Amino acid sequence: MADDPIRLLIADDHPVVRDGLSSMFASAPGFEVLGEASDGAEAVRLAAELRPDVILMDLRMPGMDGLTAITELARQGITARVLVLTTYDTDSHVLPAIEAGATGYLLKDSPREDLLRGARAAAKGETVLSPSVAAWLMSRVRTPAPQVLSQRELEVLTLVAAGNTNREVAARLFITEATVKSHLLNIYGKLGVSDRAAAVAEAYNQRLLTPP
Repeated sequence: MADDPIRLLIADDHPVVRDGLSSMFASAPGFEVLGEASDGAEAVRLAAELRPDVILMDLRMPGMDGLTAITELARQGITARVLVLTTYDTDSHVLPAIEAGATGYLLKDSPREDLLRGARAAAKGETVLSPSVAAWLMSRVRTPAPQVLSQRELEVLTLVAAGNTNREVAARLFITEATVKSHLLNIYGKLGVSDRAAAVAEAYNQRLLTPP
């Protein structure tokens, strides 16, 4: 029925954030909060059990993160719309979330009315984007895509991600240690990072590498 409340599930690993969102939506007309989840796995389980209309999903959670949860929801055929609520509006998070099936992407510090309006729009299947995310996507359309890693750079980073030292990487790829260091510097520049750990993390964020 048209006057049925929009049924929500809130997934965030911070209790204060969950409580704040739950109180805000529960006090707003036209919404019903069905439950709360503290990680992606719990969100998927509760979504299958409660069948909400909209899931407010954080991306960075321990265990199963939001991106994995969105993918799993689609795999299980759960039709709830996913509205990502996060503190991040960077490209390494925006596109994977949208590609995984998120209906929208809003920042947690968005005004209350924007969050309520976004949840209503998501329930209808409309795309919801915060202004900063929309602006980034427009600039992405107008400018060339950032440099991706070469095949050799991916090979080097894959071995680094597996815990190999520069010497071990060099031995595996039959190149010199100096060449490995040169590749790593190029990788840092392309990914906008300054060290090995950050390069590996950013490569996973951008789905250049897949976790083992």
